[in-house]
Amino acid sequence: MADPRISIIDERMKEIDAIIAVSSGKGGVGKSLIASTLALSLAQKGYSVGLFDLDFTSPSTHAILGIGDERPTEKKGIVPPRVHGLKYMSITYYSHDLATPLRGADVSNALVELFSTTRWGKLSYLVLDMPPGIGDATLDAVRFIKNIEFLIVTTPSRLAFETVKKLVTLLRALRVSVLGVVENMRMNGSKTIQQETQKLGLKFLEEIPYDSMVEAAIGDPDMLLQTALADKVKHLCSTILETRASIRPEGQRGRKRKA
Repeated sequence: MADPRISIIDERMKEIDAIIAVSSGKGGVGKSLIASTLALSLAQKGYSVGLFDLDFTSPSTHAILGIGDERPTEKKGIVPPRVHGLKYMSITYYSHDLATPLRGADVSNALVELFSTTRWGKLSYLVLDMPPGIGDATLDAVRFIKNIEFLIVTTPSRLAFETVKKLVTLLRALRVSVLGVVENMRMNGSKTIQQETQKLGLKFLEEIPYDSMVEAAIGDPDMLLQTALADKVKHLCSTILETRASIRPEGQRGRKRKA
């Protein structure tokens, strides 16, 4: 018997203009930092933005953003709290600081529950912080969410990029759009990742140098937005916006463009 919750997911997502899944082949590449900073940067530009932490393995956006006592409320579903200009939702609201050792069917069930009950309302962008790797969460996100697009984060490590190749192969087989690749924590002038990305026929979107100031900014979004990492993510944000010219900031919706 079909799960009736699945039919509700389209209804929950119908007022979201663009859904960007920030993903990586493996953990430890700074994916959650990029997802959090991207969401903050989009909101800073005036867009209505949601950030959804779906990293079952080790959710961390709540720590990055310094989420305090704000919690979702219930009103015909789950209404995310607004924090730092974002609508924010995380698995940690239910798992707290405990590990979430879910197997395949349980991961799918948890994702369906979160997607079908969370009421985002109207958003320009919903940024998903995905679990690392190629697993059930990635497959289910592709299956449940129409028009999802992936932004892939890697480090300069060739080992990290090997897993990116596998992830890209999977997404292409599933006919899912990939916005491009971001190289994080770069420490030298090597063009290896850029060249390998181009060999895959993907856009190399941004190179982000290792930034020792980021650690001190954890928990303080205002400080985070002043880092060199944030400067690069803001440039990445502009690149993404160029491909989304039809999506306008919240305050500009409904205005006619000048001839």
